Amino acid sequence: MTPEEAIKRAGSGELLPVWLLMGEERLLRDQALEAITKAALAGGLAEFNLDKFTAGEVDVDKILGATRTVPMMAKKRVVLVRGLERWDGTAEATDEGKALPPLDKIAEYAKAPIDSTCLVLVAQKLDGRRKLVTMAKKAGFVVDCATVDGSKLPGWIRSRAKGKGHEIADDVAQLIAEIAGPDLSYLDDVLERLSLYVGPNAPITEEAVSVNVTRVRLADTWKLVDAASTKDLGKVLALFADVYDPRDRGLPLVGAIAWSLRQLLKLESALGQGASLDEAARRAGIYPAFRAREHAQKLKAFRPRELERWLLVVQETDLALKSSRRPADAILEDMFTRLCRRAA
Repeated sequence: MTPEEAIKRAGSGELLPVWLLMGEERLLRDQALEAITKAALAGGLAEFNLDKFTAGEVDVDKILGATRTVPMMAKKRVVLVRGLERWDGTAEATDEGKALPPLDKIAEYAKAPIDSTCLVLVAQKLDGRRKLVTMAKKAGFVVDCATVDGSKLPGWIRSRAKGKGHEIADDVAQLIAEIAGPDLSYLDDVLERLSLYVGPNAPITEEAVSVNVTRVRLADTWKLVDAASTKDLGKVLALFADVYDPRDRGLPLVGAIAWSLRQLLKLESALGQGASLDEAARRAGIYPAFRAREHAQKLKAFRPRELERWLLVVQETDLALKSSRRPADAILEDMFTRLCRRAA
């Protein structure tokens, strides 16, 4: 099940005796865990009905013993076990009569769990061939907290912003995804800062993003794209010197440029398929209408498939900024030089 489904089920009182929260996205794990724990301990005292353990720091038999403790003045008891992946290296049991390893013991418990206890197991990643994992998938108690795919980040951002009481345009959500993603915890922090900045029920705008997330404005990004499309390297480097912030190694700038290029590519693709400008703009998520006309005019400066080459250069630059020891400004100057070079 998804974290959203787990939260909904817990909120409606449908509490499973065993939950396996598995995946690398910490925010999703924490949200599901909070909802399950809150629902299970409702009406009771947490200090008497919540046991917390970390795998590898305590014997599994002690954990299973805690599940058998009767709730005190509450309907449910919660036994939380974090870091389950620490036991993943232990070989599974054989038929030679050896003692069961920790994960196998938990799998055996999950076959007949105690209904008055919620055993919540948390792991970043476990071997999918493990008995516990296969059982969890088959029985439906695994919660998939995997990293959100990049294409789904704008939707997550819009949903999260709405939950905080703010409308946000599609292009602004995409911009935030490019310059602040993909870590959901950081994105949530960004949205909280934006929420406090714009105030209750106010829309989250491009201006708010430029003030709170990066000093790079979309207007500056488009100036760079326009100058590079005319192969004016001198102008490009002058603009770059004005907007570059060494504190962030230029990563937000690269993200904003990538976002701009993807908008142009989407518009170009839709127009190439015979769509009207209004329809092409809708497919590309470009609003309002005057901006779509501006983007269509920008497309005229590019040769066939040049946008694809540019996007590849920008992606390579993003990787270099994150992995190379070269000065960030030198890497970015190389990127602009490549963008201004006419393809053979």
